[in-house]
Amino acid sequence: METWKVVVLGLVEGITEFLPVSSTGHLILIGHFLGFDSPGKTFEVLIQLGAILAIVTVYAAKIWRIAFDLPSDARTQRFVLGIIVAFLPAALLGALLHKQIKGLFEFPALVCVTLIIGGIVLLIVDRMATRPRYDDVMDYPVPLALKIGLCQCLALIPGVSRSGATIVGAMLMGTDKRSAAEFSFFLAMPTMAGAFAYDLYKNYATLSPDNIQAIAIGFSVSFIAGVIVVRYLLDFISRNGFAFFAWWRIIVGGAGLGALYVLG
Repeated sequence: METWKVVVLGLVEGITEFLPVSSTGHLILIGHFLGFDSPGKTFEVLIQLGAILAIVTVYAAKIWRIAFDLPSDARTQRFVLGIIVAFLPAALLGALLHKQIKGLFEFPALVCVTLIIGGIVLLIVDRMATRPRYDDVMDYPVPLALKIGLCQCLALIPGVSRSGATIVGAMLMGTDKRSAAEFSFFLAMPTMAGAFAYDLYKNYATLSPDNIQAIAIGFSVSFIAGVIVVRYLLDFISRNGFAFFAWWRIIVGGAGLGALYVLG
């Protein structure tokens, strides 16, 4: 694993993880065209730890407040229960279909197609005239959280985007853009931590010292990039919506299909 390729992939992971553009899809495409390969595609999953720590760092004060209020505040208890309930569907399905999901990582053309389709969906939803009923993640009812969690299951297909699936699902069920993105941030913590732990458990025996070093570098770069993105993303979405990310998906997916056709 050449260091510059590891740095590039770590940067891509940190920048795209919380955007509705599919970090995994980008890693698969860039890794394919750079000739980067990791045993069992473990690198692509394990460097997500950097992004997890990035969001924990940015939201440290709010997480601490939630932990402090949890024993006595019913609103906080409902929010935490909602995150747990939303996390479970993808966690269970991901564990049951782990091998099949990892197999999809070997098909970059699939990633390109899902990027394009997801971009079109994101454009449609972004332009819909909706009247949000919820503008604060702390007020999301548990049944709504469960429905968002079911939407997250779509992201088990590489290229769909975990954040994209949860944000679009939340908005279609009556949330505003900013709170939908923030709920996606909080849901990312247990989801990505679970994926990291499960993949490490499944593949730790195949990791060499070089693999571990590459993962550590990729983790560090993704952490730094992730902190920057999380700090400014909510304000960007509030002002500009999702059209930029939708067109980005369509352009990357189309360019990827073209490159795959030309290069074979």
